[in-house]
Amino acid sequence: MSAELKAIYAQYLGDNSLILGQRLSEWCGHSPALELDMSLSNLSLDLIGQAQLFLGYSAQLLGQDLDEDKLAFLRDVMDFKNVLLVEQPNGDFAHTVARQFFFSAFQSLELEALKSSTDSELAAIAAKASKEVAYHLRFARDWTIRLGDGTEESTRRMQTAIEDMWRFTDELFHMDDTHQALLADGVAPDLNTIRAQWDALVDEVLAEAKLTRPGPCRPIMGGREGHHSEHLGHILSEMQYLQRAYPGAQW
Repeated sequence: MSAELKAIYAQYLGDNSLILGQRLSEWCGHSPALELDMSLSNLSLDLIGQAQLFLGYSAQLLGQDLDEDKLAFLRDVMDFKNVLLVEQPNGDFAHTVARQFFFSAFQSLELEALKSSTDSELAAIAAKASKEVAYHLRFARDWTIRLGDGTEESTRRMQTAIEDMWRFTDELFHMDDTHQALLADGVAPDLNTIRAQWDALVDEVLAEAKLTRPGPCRPIMGGREGHHSEHLGHILSEMQYLQRAYPGAQW
């Protein structure tokens, strides 16, 4: 199995965590309540820690004097391989919850399957990260239900957020050539199987939250191929500023 394919796949995983972690960090000091400020900051730190491990493994496979910091802070927009869902703006708190619920439901299932990967390094990272993501999913699930089955205002906002984020969810399960090749060798999980599990989990939570599952819509995709929304450029301009302005800077 090509080390380059594994490196690309590790970037899929790492970029998703990195960009969502950066998004959640924007809530620090701005959350609706102090408890939420701490919770969202902890989610952010967990995700950035996962990104460090996945991108570090990708750098190891690629060589070329790369490390996780160079992959995070010195790549251009089109070189990032995250799905479009994770780069969407925070919006109001309901939008952040919807984005987190959809992604954490996917990531929890993906990591659980990845624990059985034939690649021992990916399996080890997944085993560690899955414990953190179990909390992420519980947090997002509970808030989806609380807002959905809450006041008239919270229900309206949560339903709107679910519908706004829904069009980005199909990309989570897109099996490109890299996935297909790694699936054949037992490195990556079958995203079609995960899709069925994700659908069942989402339907269960939406029903408990008294929210309506959106109908089929034209999916918005392209993140893994480097075709991103305008939002990612703004994220990177802030996240990468120090290394771009002062190359090689260290604390």
